[in-house]
Amino acid sequence: MLTLKKQLQQIDNKSYKAYKNIEGIYQFEHFSLSIDHVQGDPFAIPSRINVRVPVSKAGFPIHSWNTPVRRIALEDYLGRMVKKNIKKTIKGQRGSGCSGLIDIEINGQKTLLRNCVLLTKDYIEARLVMGLPADNRHVAGLEAQQMFFDELPVIIEQALYHHNLSSSELTDYINSAEDQETLRAALKNNHLAAFVANGSLLPRKSGISDKLMSGTIIPFQTPPSLKIEMTLPNAGKIQGMGIPQGVTLIVGGGFHGKSTLLHALEQGPYNHIPGDGREKVVSIASAVKIRSEDGRAIAKVNISPFIDRLPFARETRQFRTENASGSTSQAANIIEAIECGTELLLIDEDTSATNFMIRDERMQSLVVQDKEPITPLLYRIRELYEQHGISAIIVMGGSGDYFDIADTVIMMDEYLAKDVTAQAQALARDKQHQFPDKLDTLPKFQHSSTRKPGPATLDASRNQFAQRITIRETSTIDYGRYRIDLSQVEQLIDIGQTRSIALMIAYYAHHYAHDSDNLITSLNKLIQQANEQSLDIFSPYKVGNLAMPRLYELAAAINRIRCDDWL
Repeated sequence: MLTLKKQLQQIDNKSYKAYKNIEGIYQFEHFSLSIDHVQGDPFAIPSRINVRVPVSKAGFPIHSWNTPVRRIALEDYLGRMVKKNIKKTIKGQRGSGCSGLIDIEINGQKTLLRNCVLLTKDYIEARLVMGLPADNRHVAGLEAQQMFFDELPVIIEQALYHHNLSSSELTDYINSAEDQETLRAALKNNHLAAFVANGSLLPRKSGISDKLMSGTIIPFQTPPSLKIEMTLPNAGKIQGMGIPQGVTLIVGGGFHGKSTLLHALEQGPYNHIPGDGREKVVSIASAVKIRSEDGRAIAKVNISPFIDRLPFARETRQFRTENASGSTSQAANIIEAIECGTELLLIDEDTSATNFMIRDERMQSLVVQDKEPITPLLYRIRELYEQHGISAIIVMGGSGDYFDIADTVIMMDEYLAKDVTAQAQALARDKQHQFPDKLDTLPKFQHSSTRKPGPATLDASRNQFAQRITIRETSTIDYGRYRIDLSQVEQLIDIGQTRSIALMIAYYAHHYAHDSDNLITSLNKLIQQANEQSLDIFSPYKVGNLAMPRLYELAAAINRIRCDDWL
């Protein structure tokens, strides 16, 4: 500690690059500090530091992190406590550029596996960034001393020591994550696709915000016919709406809560932090939101179960395009989800291609089946469930044809859920939809394929750079010479996941691209490796800004690379 103070005094008012001299490890009274990388300029990306507190001194009871889900929850909570105490403690701007900044990479309403805080049997490590203060591109040594010796110790002691935290809040945080994991795991045994607990608060501030809507909110209440009781290890018995496996429709008038319910189910594979309102809204972990995606690239995907007999005998069993239509993109999204092992498709009519969803009787009469290459989802959705075990939850506001194939119909009426299955099935019997002949001769769904990107596809080099990967927002990856657009991959919820995806693609290119396995088999191995060895294996240097993605979002990024080099 004294060594660092002396070095800061010696370089005070020197050129900003003199900060490089302080890289190294320093022992403070209650923790050790490692300055891993010093920025070369006050306007550059902030410096990276990490702090380690011995587990024996931190004092967290072993039961608070004795299982993977509890450890991840504790790490997430501690990261949020560091962030909270940074806001309370730091003075802030101390010169030009990012001078005076201290931050930790944790945001949003989800509890994810991250690497900003790591808990081992020996220590708790918190990884932060720091904007070393500058005065006209010169070292502001006295300001730096205040950051290192006055502010940082307060942040660490208030955030990473058990006796300085609210024991009840910490317990609630960890128990909530454990309950959500238990609830999600119980879905299959109860033959459910999803569960929404009574009292859940679903509306968000806006379509692009994950925060709870302010003002009056109607708590969710289950229709009596769909009421399920579940027992959780911490919350005990809870009641809510169990959405059965099979084909479920969510119907109702505009602005009555259909899409709000579906959006909550989209987020159901993730654990939510206490206070989010959706802590006990869970979906099958492999649930995938499907939509049309005009303009996306498609590489060797077998879309023939939905699109076949294209004019001029164009191939659809290994379909390629740089600019997909609404129907071809939605077909490819479903097939890719099946390749990833999904057991639940989530679909909103508003973001779907109409000709992919339905064909009414008049259109069938005018354009006969042999002249129409698109087989609508309506004709195949039951097959996906009955023969392949893939359920579907579909928001439907404009077509009653789906009543013919639905197992459950939920109506949202002023944000209240009602079970209208009996009424919908009665309407279906009164006016039975005429399904086309020869549906049993359609191409079969395949759960896997041999396709994989060629090694050249995943080359991240660009011009003189050996590897060029840039992530500026959650929805975009600049990877080598490619820009990967993930704006329509709606369950990608954290920029840390996007960073991990980019690094995992590069790792795949070096370690798996030459194997004989197909893409999904290799990506499953890659995710298993990350769970066993941590996200650090993908970065060439220590960072604290990564979060674990799901298999589907990782595969989605590779599937959207605009390149023909697929094997």
